[in-house]
Amino acid sequence: MQGDVNNFAIQFELLTGSSPFPWQEELYARFISDRTDNIPHACLLPTGLGKTSVIAIWLLARLAHPEKMPRRLVYVVNRRTVVDQTTEEVLRLRDNLPKVVGSQANRIEPLFMREKYRHLVPQLVITAGDKEVNILEVGHRAADALVRCSALQQELQAAFKALLAGDAELLAKIAPTSLVFGVWDSRNTQAKQPRLIGSCIRAFNVRRLTRGAVYIPPVDYSELDVFSEEEKQKAEGSSKSPLAQRGFVHNPASNSHGGVIADGGIRRDATLSLAALRHLHAGKDAECTQVLRRYILGLSLVAFTAPMENYLRQGCLLVADPDQPREFVEVYPDGQRKACTVTHEEAIEFATAAATEFGVGENRTVPFEKERAKRDVSADETGKSKGRGKGKSAAKDDAPAE
Repeated sequence: MQGDVNNFAIQFELLTGSSPFPWQEELYARFISDRTDNIPHACLLPTGLGKTSVIAIWLLARLAHPEKMPRRLVYVVNRRTVVDQTTEEVLRLRDNLPKVVGSQANRIEPLFMREKYRHLVPQLVITAGDKEVNILEVGHRAADALVRCSALQQELQAAFKALLAGDAELLAKIAPTSLVFGVWDSRNTQAKQPRLIGSCIRAFNVRRLTRGAVYIPPVDYSELDVFSEEEKQKAEGSSKSPLAQRGFVHNPASNSHGGVIADGGIRRDATLSLAALRHLHAGKDAECTQVLRRYILGLSLVAFTAPMENYLRQGCLLVADPDQPREFVEVYPDGQRKACTVTHEEAIEFATAAATEFGVGENRTVPFEKERAKRDVSADETGKSKGRGKGKSAAKDDAPAE
């Protein structure tokens, strides 16, 4: 249990930007406990101790132990201003969630830009100033602001509206990986497609490390009359001082993040949900639906079986454990498990045939349109001001972090 609480402290800080109070750690520990009353009937706290963080605590407990936590959280408040504040907090948690969950979808998706796989999906490139950005690189896929404010806007709105009506074919022609890795058009149509592929790297029983360091300037700048000795004395040791921030005086850094040790090991879990695939339709045409599903399944299998990049970031290089070989199984609704033998080359072969049958959308390069972005920002600001007058839609959202 202590290891779980240590993990919670790290994840809570990643999610909220602050370290947890003792009561928050205690509530999390109770949430994930084996008690029959693991969800208390009340949480009585003075103002200013972060009661809104119950949302973040519930979310982290739900991620760690979904079998112990309800799938939905209803957060009710009695003032409209608090509705807006809570909504903004939930949106911030949503944006920070990838830091916590460690989803690998955004690392997998760009593989379709490689020469070996690029024939399987349309290559859509958006130009913004001197930059060219492939849609496979943007975090929110077809619903990303960069894409939404490009010449693709009207086509994508039509595709999302079709998706709401039960037809995913148009979106598959424009941005098929949005159907593989999931997409939510949260700013416009509210169309939402759950991901077929989930991939998450988790560390267990984590011990957090801290480190200390001192920057020592190569020369004494006060002796060079850059500033006075008195200014130097005032600035040394203060990380907020402009002289320290610019590297002109001694600047100690203590108790900063120094990495972690995972005493319980590190594991990557990946799933490909065929149940979610069966919810994809091309309208009411059964034959077109089968062709669409085969295409999306082919892309999913290619992504699912592709060799993973082990370098995540500096200091985080994962290698396989030879004593624990990879397990690749098919899991059936009745709980049966059978070994899966699909190889990556077989997946590519199947995906190529399915893509040919479906007809991959055309490759295009389109411009980012600044005026669209300005209108989008203006509409968002107008919507927020209106929301403060009504506030009901935020209060009715019973699954803000899903």
